Amino acid sequence: MSNEEHRAVVTKMWDALTVMDWETLKSCLTEDIHYEDVPTEDPGARDPENVVKRLRIAFDHLGDHKHVVHHMVCEGDVVFLDHTEEWTFKSGEQVSHQFCTLHEMRDGKISRWSDYWDVSSFVGQFPKWFLEEMAKSSAADFSG
Repeated sequence: MSNEEHRAVVTKMWDALTVMDWETLKSCLTEDIHYEDVPTEDPGARDPENVVKRLRIAFDHLGDHKHVVHHMVCEGDVVFLDHTEEWTFKSGEQVSHQFCTLHEMRDGKISRWSDYWDVSSFVGQFPKWFLEEMAKSSAADFSG
């Protein structure tokens, strides 16, 4: 596939995440996708269903999600993003964080999704109640 086609798939996936359209998001992922937040201790999620389970642990608490791409570079089967996510919780609190994502592509879909970010900077913005909610989850919730 061309760089433009890879860019289109990644854009479609992030657009779907922004509006929490889980079925469209899953359609952009290979069956053996590996999604991980690199700086965290959990092993990440494998397969589209588990990726969505993992995402929803946080996203089910959001009332709004904005995504701003600053740079997207496509070369071969790799798409690299420099971007910002802005989260608005259902309770009104807002957080914003810039990070980088590496996507590897295979057969027109995303086979690897690795987010790189500063844990203390992002998590330090979270409301206490959300941290308590997140603490209730473990890798077992999305590794099934």
